[in-house]
Amino acid sequence: MKRVIFSTILALAALSASAQTLVVYYSRTGQNYTSDGIVDLKVGNTAVIAKQIQKLTGADIFELETVKQYAADYHECTREAKEELNAKARPALKADIDISKYDTIYLGWPCWWGTYPMCVATFLEAHDWTGKTVIPFTTHEGSGFGSGLRDLRAAIPAATVKKGLSIQGSKVKTAGKQIEEFLKWYN
Repeated sequence: MKRVIFSTILALAALSASAQTLVVYYSRTGQNYTSDGIVDLKVGNTAVIAKQIQKLTGADIFELETVKQYAADYHECTREAKEELNAKARPALKADIDISKYDTIYLGWPCWWGTYPMCVATFLEAHDWTGKTVIPFTTHEGSGFGSGLRDLRAAIPAATVKKGLSIQGSKVKTAGKQIEEFLKWYN
């Protein structure tokens, strides 16, 4: 009996070790639009959610950062983002992470022009998503995911993309309960 229990414990430990989770996100600091106007954020809205998901799940975490920074001015940044979207640009990233050891990936971004920023597309195209479960989350000021979920499913058809979490950026600091409830579906 002791041998069976010990074998079961070892099998569960191996399963747990192989089922790794990662939080990947892009977030904008500095000037951001809210329902109250333009505000200056020291920590981006999407980063707030990403860090809370990481804390609640114990997942590894990785922030996407572009080599060329977007303009500090909000309006200039939105112009740059629209140009990238129209050109289907793939901005270079400062670093990357090997996702091969992860089974589940929480993927977050601010909704820009109705979808994810093009630096997220850079990340998506750099990896094999076969067999991965992707749980998206976004911040916005009224558009929700826009076409982001549809675009994500089209970009990584080999992954299983789950229902996502969409939170208004100006409400992320009070969204703790909403994030906890969302995570109950996946943990």
